[in-house]
Amino acid sequence: QRQLVESGGGLVQPGGSLRLSCAASGFSLDQYAIGWFRQAPGKERLGISCISSSGGSTVYADSVKARFTISRDNAKNTVYLQMDSLKSEDTAMYFCSITPPCTLFDAGPNWSATIPSWGQGTQVIVSS
Repeated sequence: QRQLVESGGGLVQPGGSLRLSCAASGFSLDQYAIGWFRQAPGKERLGISCISSSGGSTVYADSVKARFTISRDNAKNTVYLQMDSLKSEDTAMYFCSITPPCTLFDAGPNWSATIPSWGQGTQVIVSS
């Protein structure tokens, strides 16, 4: 069964860092663009970053640019999201998914609407 499993979330103080992982099982990630999304309580699920299948191209939403870094290790079948300088507004459930090509990245809700199903996500809470 093809699955993506998110992990690495937790409670962190403002200004702190976390690294999220998105591990694939049942298939190889190396042919797919992968995106990270997040959904804050009571809000829509939004795209925050995308990485191309080779890892050669990355895109970020303005809200996370220069603070978050997406990367992938196709040998480990895993995509990562390094989150630095975390703010309280980064508090959300974080999800990863296979996505359309990153050239189509949209930080609004439309991009997440292209995703047919979701994993359980990983919770990130930024609080002092």
